[in-house]
This record gives sequence, structure tokens and C-alpha cells, in this order.
Amino acid sequence: MKRAFITGITGQDGSYLAELLLSKGYDVHGLVRRSSSFNRGRIDPIWASEPAAAEHLHLHYGDMTDGVSLVNLIRDIRPDEVYNLAAQSHVKVSFEMPEHTASADGVGTIRLLEAIRAAGLTSRFYQASTSEMFGATPPPQDEKTMFYPRSPYGAAKLYAHWVTVNYREAYDMFAVSGILFNHESPRRGETFVTRKITRAVARIKAGTQKELVLGNIDSVRDWGYAKEYVEGMWRMLQQDEASDYVLATGTGTTVREFCDLAFSHAGLDWRDYVTYDERYERPTEVDALLGDPSKAREVLGWKAETSTPELAALMVEADIDELARGGAQVEPAR
Repeated sequence: MKRAFITGITGQDGSYLAELLLSKGYDVHGLVRRSSSFNRGRIDPIWASEPAAAEHLHLHYGDMTDGVSLVNLIRDIRPDEVYNLAAQSHVKVSFEMPEHTASADGVGTIRLLEAIRAAGLTSRFYQASTSEMFGATPPPQDEKTMFYPRSPYGAAKLYAHWVTVNYREAYDMFAVSGILFNHESPRRGETFVTRKITRAVARIKAGTQKELVLGNIDSVRDWGYAKEYVEGMWRMLQQDEASDYVLATGTGTTVREFCDLAFSHAGLDWRDYVTYDERYERPTEVDALLGDPSKAREVLGWKAETSTPELAALMVEADIDELARGGAQVEPAR
């Protein structure tokens, strides 16, 4: 039985990846940050849905900013595969918390790589890189495109990306970076724009919210379904040789168009409800991210199957269902 260690297991990608690995017969260990508030909503249902979870899903307290905890966990777990998905992943917040973002997202990666190296393990390592590393570079973007990050988040992730490449070359580690373009789902955090839109659609439809306040709605993003993208992560670690891959749909959609897709699915006109507030603008904007996933398709046999319109529809339906189960909710603060 293979043993995997997932940082960020309580997040969107981590929960989907845990389900995937359990279904493939893995023993799954996950890193959880200690919090006084409930933060396991995405993974608690796994114990009910995955029969293997009771015996093979294990959670451990730790933090990407605490090297000692990472060293101890890697030494004790001795994983065959390590998936580094933990991050302060909100781009706008990274401008407000740049030092924490750098420590968790950038230096945290080298702490984890050093923990593996110090333990003398041959663990295969996956680094969650991001399309935000491309930033201002014109699309389409692939594995050979120049990086030009436009946020502390993108810069921290770029450091982590190159550190992963360096450890692969310096120490012959099987270390890969998955450069994932935007990938969303009903498990997406509520402050990310796609989920913010689909939750607002559900509440407006139910009459519990009156408007949706957004920033720049002309940005172009390549939006795919997160549940499919974790399959690509796993495939990267099953190859004979370590390499980096872009995962994307290859289709660009503006925030404005995503609004239209989401509101139209509920029979609403987004123009009646969406208003603008400059507070949601970033200090430096990323105008367009559009991935070329040709290498992943040719080498991994991976392809995004869910289109952006289908993604918007399934997220709206999930938020409508969640609202119906939870009853009327108060309109969120801006």
C-alpha cells in the first residue's frame, strides 16, 4: 500500500485528492493547521463517503511555517508521495499579508523539501504551482513561457517553483511542479470570485441577497473543474521521469462572462444585480491567463472534460442546494 502525505488537505484540492488516493488504495496522511474554529468541512464527509477512510485517512497537526513539525511528520510518516498543496492562496490577501504569504507559500516549500532530503527518503514530490506566476506575460502560456508575477502570491509561488526544480537537479529528487490554471468547484473558498458569484446567485434567487459587489470584471481566466485537476497531479507522480506540466482547459472566459453564465443558469440577468467597488481591484492586475495543456495531454493523457459553462452551472446548483439545506442566510458583508 502506497502512503501519501498531503499538505493543505482541508482545502478544495486537498479534499478531492484525498478522495482520489483513497479510492486508489493509498494510506493518506494530511497536514492540518490548528485552529479554534471549525476548518474541516471539506474532509469530514470523506469518512462517510469513502469506506477506506476509517482505516486509511490520518490527520496531523502542523504548519508550513514550522519546519520542526514538517521534519517530524516526514520522518514518522515516511511517505512514498508528498503533495504540497498548502498555501495562503488568495491573491488580493497576499498584498495585505506579503510576509506570511512568502513564508507559507515560498519558504514553506523548501522546508518540506529539506525535511524529505534530511530523512533520506525517495518520496516523490508534487509542488502546486500556479498560473499567477505568468502574471503579465501575454497568453497563451505553457511550460516554456516566461514568468512575470504581479502579486506577492505569484512571486512566492515562483520561488517555490524554482526551488522544486533546483532540488530535482541538485539532489536527483523526483520533484515536479504542476502549473495549474484556475480550477474551481462547489468546494472553492467563498471569497474567490467564482464561488462568490455562484453563492450570490443562489441567495439572490432565494431573496436573501440584493446585489453582488465585484472589482475588475474584464479579467480573463482559464477556469476548469478542480476534481479533474487532482487526477492530473497524481499522474505527474506516476511517470518514469520528473517534469513540470501545465493543467488548463485552453479556453478563456472573462469574469463578466462567468457572471452571465451563472446568473443565466438561475434565470436571472446579472446586470440587474452586479455593482462595482474599486476596493476589490488589485494593486497590480493580471489581465489574461490562458493555458496551453498540450504537454499534459500528450504525456499524461490528461484532458479537462468540464467546460466553463458546465462548471458555472454545477456550482450554482450546488450553492442552491446548500442554501436549501441550511435555510435562509443573511446577506454577507461586503
